[in-house]
This record gives sequence, C-alpha cells and structure tokens, in this order.
Amino acid sequence: MHPDHPAPDPGRVLRLADIGEATPRALLDRFGLALVAVGDGEPIPGSFWGDEEAGIIGTTVYARGDTPVHSLLHEAGHLIVLPAERRAAVHTDATDSIEEEDATCYLQIVLADALPGVGRDRLMADMDAWGYTFRLGSSRAWFEGDAENARRFLLERGLPVDLRD
Repeated sequence: MHPDHPAPDPGRVLRLADIGEATPRALLDRFGLALVAVGDGEPIPGSFWGDEEAGIIGTTVYARGDTPVHSLLHEAGHLIVLPAERRAAVHTDATDSIEEEDATCYLQIVLADALPGVGRDRLMADMDAWGYTFRLGSSRAWFEGDAENARRFLLERGLPVDLRD
C-alpha cells in the first residue's frame, strides 16, 4: 500500500445518524427528490450494494441511520443527473454510463458542501476510506485534476458544480 493512500477504513466514515435527516432531506427536496428513512436493521429498498448502502427507486432515496453520507449523496446524485423522464423508471441501478457515473461522483462531492459538518473535504476523505478508486489515486486528485468531463456534463445540464458561492 502506498504511504499516501492508507488502506480503506469504512468504519470511520460519516453516517446519516451522525448528521441527522433534516438537512439531507431538505437538500434532496431542492432537486425534487424524497428521502425515506428505513428502520435500523431493515433492508434498504433499491440498494444496489446492499448492507447499509443507500437505495433508489424512482425519485426516492432510501437510507438508514448507518448509511454512509457519501452513499446517500451518491445515489441522490444518480437521480439528479438523470433527465426527469428517466428517473421514474429507476429501480436500484441508475445507469451503466461512465459519463453519468463520473458526473454523479463529482456532484456528490459538490452536494456535500450543502450539509453542515460534512463538506467536500470530509466527503472525499470518506470516499477514499470507503474504497472508491480513481485513476489518479484519490478522490481529491480526480476531482481537482481529472474531472473536467464530469464538470462539463453537469454544466451542460444546468446542474451545480459548486455550492460554496
């Protein structure tokens, strides 16, 4: 393992229970999405990866208290980058498009700035801790130096590329 890139540690990422549901719910609402909380230990509807990962069905994002914030934002990002007419048909798997996946990763980082106590720096650290992989070695290196296509994709669709302004 490269010393600048320690082994992933999924146990130290922020979870929905750490930040509460109100702010993420309000953020998703801005994009016409709903957040539905799932009870502890219950299966998460629409979860592609299972376990504690967020799920999506139509315009709804499902999450439990143990769902990582990065997972919630990633799945919400999938729905946000899709045209409205495609959202209604989504169940569990939003896309097989590399362009949409890259735009989703970029957007989840941007959306983190709208969540107090999260922000892009923490979210990128959590993405790396969880084991997201990028060609340049880290989410930050990708976001700052290799994500122009994702940024352009979002801009072309009128989606946010920075919420700090």
